[in-house]
Amino acid sequence: MSIKELDKKHIANTYARFDLQISHGSGSLVYDENGKEYIDLSSGIAVNTFGMADPVFINAVNEQLNKCQHTSNLYYSEPCVKLATLLCERTGAKKVFFGNSGAEANECAIKVARLWASENKGEEYYNIITLKNSFHGRTITTLAATGQDVFHKYFCPLTEGFLYAEANNLDSVEALLKDNKCAAVMMELIQGEGGVMPLSCEFVAGVKELCERYNTLLVIDEVQTGNGRTGALYAYQSYGISPDVITTAKGLGGGLPIGACMMFERTENVLGAGLHGSTFGGNPISCAAGISIIERIDNELLSSVTEKSKYVFDTLTGCEGIKSVSGLGLMIGIETEADAGIVISKCMERGILPIKAKNKVRLLPPLNIPFELLKKAIEVIKEVAKECAQ
Repeated sequence: MSIKELDKKHIANTYARFDLQISHGSGSLVYDENGKEYIDLSSGIAVNTFGMADPVFINAVNEQLNKCQHTSNLYYSEPCVKLATLLCERTGAKKVFFGNSGAEANECAIKVARLWASENKGEEYYNIITLKNSFHGRTITTLAATGQDVFHKYFCPLTEGFLYAEANNLDSVEALLKDNKCAAVMMELIQGEGGVMPLSCEFVAGVKELCERYNTLLVIDEVQTGNGRTGALYAYQSYGISPDVITTAKGLGGGLPIGACMMFERTENVLGAGLHGSTFGGNPISCAAGISIIERIDNELLSSVTEKSKYVFDTLTGCEGIKSVSGLGLMIGIETEADAGIVISKCMERGILPIKAKNKVRLLPPLNIPFELLKKAIEVIKEVAKECAQ
């Protein structure tokens, strides 16, 4: 039986896979089992920060693998401490909790918010406001935090205590803060799974002011927007705000599973011994990978992300077959006149691998994708969008 046949026989049918088996890759190029070449515009859904078979990542992982693969959190671990130190130095965070995924990072943030509120405001202040069209994970609690009914179907009852405000509508947020006993407001600055929709700077600044006025925490979900994806190390830095908690994952490990919940001054001492934990959280190999990623996200790389982003927006905006282009940095959504699924399928036939977000073609290429490959890929998308619209 082929890999595809064995997959259908033995793997839980939770993914609507493309008819493509990726065998190997190098940088921003990947290859199927027959050797066909593709330009990768998804990077494992914003995970492979520096593309496939990145030599710095490989060396860091191999070096740690030859020392120790796991210690448990009963002992100190240098890679764990070093990565936490890097993150704190680059963000101003005071403490970091490591898990294995974005959902786990968000679970930690929710626990931090509720514990902080219980200690500082009262046990009845447990509600957390999120935004409609948001996505925060697939555990029962992060599904509850997700402001999309489509993800709630079949899994009720969900964890209680989540309220949903309208994105870019301050009155909606304030009404919920005024009428409910809230611990925090939690939001993505760009709603990735919701269609690559950025929040306005005015709205984000307004939410920060409301959180201060109502004495609630501000939690920023940077699972997809973080680690250089938007042209800043973390997207909140482009918005000029100071959150109380940040969560991230995806690109942090460059391909290995790791999530981080970063706590700032108001929340740094909320978690004590026994209040939270993770068997694999802070794994030495994943942390060594994370170090190899964060150390290389410098001003030069971030400037190149911004430059590449400008090229994509300038090239595609207003083109025939394209309704709109949204996003920030190399987190881009393209609304096409033709069905996005058809456009993606035609692009794949021509050796380009974008993915989908709602009704949009979504681009999440490696941050270091060479300009010549990006330009080649964007020209194909431009041509396909035009052809499919005719």
